[in-house]
Amino acid sequence: MIHRRNFLRASLAGAAFAAARSRAQAAQDASGTSPAKPAARVVSTWDFGVPANQAAWAVLAAGGRALDAVEAGVKIPEADLANHTVGRAGYPDRDGHVSLDASIMDGDGSCGAVAALEHIAHPISVARAVMEKTPHVLLVGAGALQFALEQGFKNEELLTPESRKAWQEWLKTQHYAPVVNAETKTYGKKAPLPGGKDNHDTIGMLALDAHGHLAGACTTSGMAWKLRGRVGDSPIVGAGLYVDDAVGAATSTGVGEEVIRNAGSFLVVELMRQGRTPQEACHEACRRVAQKRKSKDDFQVGFLAINRAGDVGAWSLQPGFSYAVCDAAKQDALIPAPSGA
Repeated sequence: MIHRRNFLRASLAGAAFAAARSRAQAAQDASGTSPAKPAARVVSTWDFGVPANQAAWAVLAAGGRALDAVEAGVKIPEADLANHTVGRAGYPDRDGHVSLDASIMDGDGSCGAVAALEHIAHPISVARAVMEKTPHVLLVGAGALQFALEQGFKNEELLTPESRKAWQEWLKTQHYAPVVNAETKTYGKKAPLPGGKDNHDTIGMLALDAHGHLAGACTTSGMAWKLRGRVGDSPIVGAGLYVDDAVGAATSTGVGEEVIRNAGSFLVVELMRQGRTPQEACHEACRRVAQKRKSKDDFQVGFLAINRAGDVGAWSLQPGFSYAVCDAAKQDALIPAPSGA
């Protein structure tokens, strides 16, 4: 059942944002400078998507490519020592190893990804190198690290003192259970939630550039205290990320196993291809995830999408998921997603 209060709040926020966009578009039209293609825009998951979007916007505002924008944008949370669900400050697996996953995709279908990558601070850039410099899509583990070092990426210790302390505290109980919306509950906190798996996730980012091209990126340190070698949806093209210039783009957040089971981001794009709005497509994807689970109250899954016209939508199973939107009218919008199966 949809949480009515959350739905109304999200609808009002979305309406306000749409109104701001319309005013900006009207001003362009009045000046006779309205572009033939949709205006540039970047969207991303969670609160930490705001500074990430602003880095991406610097590329888009200068007329840059969506692909360059999403790489630049997600590198911000990858480097953020206050973020324990993405990048070098991510919480480790149960053996104390920080392993990172990332994917990047262009609207023409080009894509690259890495999974279970250790010792490299910016997996998104390695994923792009896989896309542009190899005939492959996905490199994993030791092979991904070997490739990264051959490409000149620096070998670094990623387990920060704060993350090490959290891991050592977790070892006292070794409790392993999902924490809904851990992305915001642990962001910038000095200690994990009690027994916290601080488990997912992820920043997913989607961009539309001034040339009408789309691109996306998704990067994560994955579930804290996971089995070594566990990989979620983020580096799986079609699960954590999918982009098609002819239709739109989608990314996901939450428990990756549930997204993989439903090829979630591909599903959202295909639903948009059939005529659904971005929000309708995200809602339907959440509904299908819920259909496969007897209990859906103990985990979170959310989707974020943009179509080729620049329309944005999102939906999540549980309340609490928010997404950031940035364009010429406003660079720091943070919108609560509607929720419910």
